[in-house]
Parts: sequence; structure tokens; C-alpha cells
Amino acid sequence: MLVKTKGIVFRLTPYGDTSVIVNMFTDLFGLQSYIVNGVRSASKKSKIALFQPLTLLDLVVYHKENGNIMRIKEVKCYHLYQNLSRQVNKSAIALFINEVLNKAVKDQTHTSEIFEFISNSLVILDEHPRPENFHLIFLLGLSRHLGFAPNQTSEVLGVHWIDAHEEQLLKQLLLINYQDELAMTYAQRQTLLSCLMRFYQTHIDGFGEMKSLPVLQEVLR
Repeated sequence: MLVKTKGIVFRLTPYGDTSVIVNMFTDLFGLQSYIVNGVRSASKKSKIALFQPLTLLDLVVYHKENGNIMRIKEVKCYHLYQNLSRQVNKSAIALFINEVLNKAVKDQTHTSEIFEFISNSLVILDEHPRPENFHLIFLLGLSRHLGFAPNQTSEVLGVHWIDAHEEQLLKQLLLINYQDELAMTYAQRQTLLSCLMRFYQTHIDGFGEMKSLPVLQEVLR
């Protein structure tokens, strides 16, 4: 049946000579895969831009319960980013967020709430004047929607130790949102990011190492 939904592109995989498989998270159905034919042909180069990672889409799709790879009837971008590809720091954060999403977001209930959190976060990142701490706040926010939110610093740290000032910063991170400012040094930010990466690795099977992490660390230096 034909259904209107919204989607966030997670991953794009070439298929055949001119087609792609698009993995995205939709507000109605969660994770879905769609085949899109012809978008890699010379005559339709512009359409491939619609399926780049983290693009926010309005969709009309052919949906079948328990279907494997489905098709899209209509698609358009409903929010055109202004800065994610133009500002190096935001591009690095977006690359990191995209890898986290592909590793962490599995089949879920309450898909509309997860979709709203991710899509709203991406719009805020695009517009944020100072996004240095954005990825840290995003990781904590996403953990709440995935069901393993920490309520205190010890839940993040586990058996690991950080100094008292860093732990106080972590405590503040648990309470703030994207608009709040929290001053910290590059070294402190990296320490807290390492703590959060271990936290995710503990709670998500197969999370593993982050390939985008060195890029993020270098750009935000």
C-alpha cells in the first residue's frame, strides 16, 4: 500500500549499474531499505543528492509489512541544510553522528519519537553557532531514546576514573540541552567523548570502534 512518511537517510549503497539501496529511518516504520533505480545514470545525476546520508525526506512509499527492500513513489527534501557541508566542524560532527546512528539505531518501537529527536537534532546542528559540545549532548540524548540513559555519572564511567573537574563537567552534560553553553578544554572534551564511547560499547552489541572519530578529534582541536 502507498503511505506518506518522513525519512532520514542513514546509508547509501550502489546497486547494479545505475541504482542504489537506501537505508533510512522513517517516522512510521523505523529502519527501512528502498531500492531507487536510475539515479546514478548521467541523465539523473541531480537526484542522487536526495539520498545522501542524513538528508531529511518527505516520502510516499510502497509499504509491505515484513517486506525486505521496497520502493519509493515520491520523494522530496523537506529541510535543506545550509551549513552541514560548508562548515568543516559541522561536517565532521555530522559524519560522526551518521556513523553512530548506523551502529546504534536498530529495530525500535516508538519510532516517531526517535525520528523527531534525530531530525530536530540535525536541524539544530545545521543552525548552531557553537557546536563544539554538540556531539556529546547528542550521544546522551540518543541514549535516552534507545533505552539506556544514564541518570548519574557513575553509570557512564563504570570502572573508569576521571578527575573531579571532568566528572563535574559530565554531570552538567547530563542536564543540559543543545542551546546551553558549557566551557571545557579540548582535552576535557576528548576525555568525556572517550567515556561516552565506552558507554555505548557497553550497551550496544557490536558497536566497535568509530572510524570517524580521528577526523572529529582533529577538526575540533
